[in-house]
Amino acid sequence: MRAVSEPTLELRSHFSRALSAAPERLHFAAHSHHLWPDVTFDAHQQAWLDAARWADTKWDYVFGELIPRVQAALAEELALPDGGSLVFAPNTHELVLRLMSCLPDRPTVLTTDAEFHSLERQLRRLEEEGRARVVRVSAEPVATFPERFVAQARALRADLLFVSHVFFNSGAVVRDLDGLVQALPKEGALVLDGYHGFCAVPTRLAAVKDRCFYVAGGYKYAMAGEGACFLHVPDGFDLKPRNTGWFAAFGALEEKAQGQVPFAPRGARFWGATFDPSGLYRLDAVLTWRKRVGLTTLKTRAHAHALQRQFVAGLGAGSPVHEAQLVVSLADDARGQFLTFRTEQARALASACLSRGVVVDARGDRLRFGFGVYQSPADVDALLERLRGL
Repeated sequence: MRAVSEPTLELRSHFSRALSAAPERLHFAAHSHHLWPDVTFDAHQQAWLDAARWADTKWDYVFGELIPRVQAALAEELALPDGGSLVFAPNTHELVLRLMSCLPDRPTVLTTDAEFHSLERQLRRLEEEGRARVVRVSAEPVATFPERFVAQARALRADLLFVSHVFFNSGAVVRDLDGLVQALPKEGALVLDGYHGFCAVPTRLAAVKDRCFYVAGGYKYAMAGEGACFLHVPDGFDLKPRNTGWFAAFGALEEKAQGQVPFAPRGARFWGATFDPSGLYRLDAVLTWRKRVGLTTLKTRAHAHALQRQFVAGLGAGSPVHEAQLVVSLADDARGQFLTFRTEQARALASACLSRGVVVDARGDRLRFGFGVYQSPADVDALLERLRGL
């Protein structure tokens, strides 16, 4: 079974706490809640200790050292010139809502039929009351998606354009992100949802940094857990969110003197209000650890794809899913770190997997298996064994 190209990463020892907490569990939902490396335990504890030691003055450290350090690491990962365009929030929904509050009343929104539930639910609620016009472009077939999306954008002239880099319900990666962004009209705010691409698909924003917003976070492939999401704000978008918190006024004096609501420059104008910084402690720890052990997104991707090939090669007659059911074929390298199988039994199979100690998930008629750096070829063999006869 190991004839398929071997993964080269040996990082399981760095996840000893998460793996030993449930030693019989096979966690193959690495496209959702990633297991956390051990460094996040120390970081989470440090957040508590700092709060106890410094109390109110902990924010001097958070804004003076922690946030700039995380911004710099994220800027390096995304090929941004500096971290000043990045702002943080507990979740991406808060950031997207803040951006939407900059739009005119009853905006026109162009998006896809494959965006994550929080955005889709919000848009449908606005549609329900006639507060937004929403046009959705089919994400499939993915091969023709960019051309169809660009054509619709040129015809529509939307106030907001929202598209995922990697579609959550298939794992398909939008090819040539730079080309897509540059082909779109400059009118309207363009948002790239990078949550399923950040730290999973090499992403360089250098060529499009002034054309698009980019939103992602630490819950998935960054392995830092909840509460550490971020937004890249392109320079030149001097928008004033109606949904704004008092942190967005830090360092802004001129507008206050003129009797206007003050906003900080660049990404900081999208700050909210008081938040729990422990997620940033964990994200900082993971980004530092990645650099220390030499873990790059390219290496992560190669490891996950090798495990995917091993898994598919091992599916046999007694398996509940088969290669022909893959939404994105293994022959297509433009896929994320999870495999999606189309089956009407998706939810029942996910439940049956859980009964055997295998954590996967289902979205509608799609069963998803995620692969990460804390998994080994032996884990895939164990997964195949538990799936037999399911």
